[in-house]
Amino acid sequence: MPVVVAAAVAFRQNRVLVTQRMPKAHLAGAWEFPGGKLEAGESPEDALVRECREELGIEVGIEGILEVTFHRYERRDVLLLFYRVSVADDATIAHLGVADHRWATAEELAGLDFPPADVPVLRKVREVLDAVGAPALTPR
Repeated sequence: MPVVVAAAVAFRQNRVLVTQRMPKAHLAGAWEFPGGKLEAGESPEDALVRECREELGIEVGIEGILEVTFHRYERRDVLLLFYRVSVADDATIAHLGVADHRWATAEELAGLDFPPADVPVLRKVREVLDAVGAPALTPR
């Protein structure tokens, strides 16, 4: 059975929240979307809210599923559920279970090292960021 992971994709203006894995973690130093494994009897949404509290000290509002991906690592298979979430503008992000965080632009994402399991969602995230950053159409 694959490990099921819920991950948060939070947008703010033309940026997305990413976190960096701790130095001694699997794939240490890689950037990722915050979240984690579901615990026994836990829904993906509850796991995501819990993980964001535990790792970042923030509350998130679940808006809906953005992407679902599957990745086969050498030692385990992972099913990732990427949820679009909201974070209050005045939320203070703490590094409780992460090495670092940033609100990255689409261009900055291209220069960050992501785990292989997160790569498929990056295309969709860039599309959302590009749409947000596009100039508004003016009526004629």
